[in-house]
Amino acid sequence: MQTVTVIALGKLNADYYAKAATEYIKRLGACCRLNMVELAEEPIAEKNASPAVIARALEKEGKAILAAVPKGSCLVALCIEGKQKTSEELAAFFAERAQSGAGDVAFVIGSSHGLSESVKQAAAVRLSMSRMTFPHQLARVMLLEQIYRAFSINGGGKYHK
Repeated sequence: MQTVTVIALGKLNADYYAKAATEYIKRLGACCRLNMVELAEEPIAEKNASPAVIARALEKEGKAILAAVPKGSCLVALCIEGKQKTSEELAAFFAERAQSGAGDVAFVIGSSHGLSESVKQAAAVRLSMSRMTFPHQLARVMLLEQIYRAFSINGGGKYHK
């Protein structure tokens, strides 16, 4: 059984996002070993912080992210400059990983300021959910749903239809 780790900056504060995430986490229990890792966002005191202040915060977050990636996992960074995939392509990615014998995957969702360059460079895959911008809490639910959909596709389930 594949292990999938989702590393996310920040907590799910809205009840409706937490309930949706909990539902997909429950469903994924039959498909994979899912690990949710929540890391704290680096606080930025200034309202209109300079790019240098933001970059320093991202680098601190990046160190925590990279430390949380399980050894041997394929790191997938969710970032706007990443490649968009269909649900079927994501399913094929999981299947290829499983068949290679190195099936573990770690997805990372950055903070509201994005991801550090060090995380993006360490990632084997850069994935974009859309060219549109979504709240990070919604992005987490969307990612969990797509992971579930991918496993459903690979398992020949009816969920995808």
